[in-house]
Amino acid sequence: MPANDARPLDGIDLLALAPATLRAELQKQCRWQRFAPHEQIIDRNDDPDHVYFLVEGKVRVVIYSASGREITFDDLSAGASFGELSALDREPRSANVMALTDATVAALPTALFRSAVTEHPAMALAVMVHLVGMVRRANERIMELSTVGANNRVHAELLRLGTLGAQPDGSATIRPIPVHSDIASRVSTTRETVARVLSDLAKSGIVVRAADHLQVADLSRLERLVEDVRGEW
Repeated sequence: MPANDARPLDGIDLLALAPATLRAELQKQCRWQRFAPHEQIIDRNDDPDHVYFLVEGKVRVVIYSASGREITFDDLSAGASFGELSALDREPRSANVMALTDATVAALPTALFRSAVTEHPAMALAVMVHLVGMVRRANERIMELSTVGANNRVHAELLRLGTLGAQPDGSATIRPIPVHSDIASRVSTTRETVARVLSDLAKSGIVVRAADHLQVADLSRLERLVEDVRGEW
């Protein structure tokens, strides 16, 4: 539980438009939990009893196919929330959520979350904007999976990761080195395809593997590979 003068919910995106007094009240009603890396936070089909606010760390939203294949929906960082969809429609959870790093979450009972949304217009608007963003990202992903080949989807994921570590000289550092299975899960392909694409990029000098990171030597070249394909949509 945070100290009395701490206000960790101020950093939660979904609550940014809520009155400060409401955030303070919700914080008092939260149950604070810590999770270790790879520990499960939500199991698919669980009852929607809480909405979760990610105060510290990173988590991954995934589902598993009947054959056990992992499909990654999203990786969330501090400031994100999850579990809100089930809280709104009162249906079972639609995905699993597991910690990627040590993570601290504030679990708010669903009934209190629903009351906050129905009683505070600013909160309701924030939730609607949040849901619109989810729909837009889902549309982009459906379009990408339907029209872009697996190799180019790997390029796009590396560009996304590289942009986060972009350097002034046009290079980028991806740290830690991305795990092949993680990339494959995010772009719906195989580890073998990811390995082959990374090998090809290394041969062309676009990426260089170091001991503890992957260096994108020329981010603009990687971006052109992605944009050339997107321009055909």
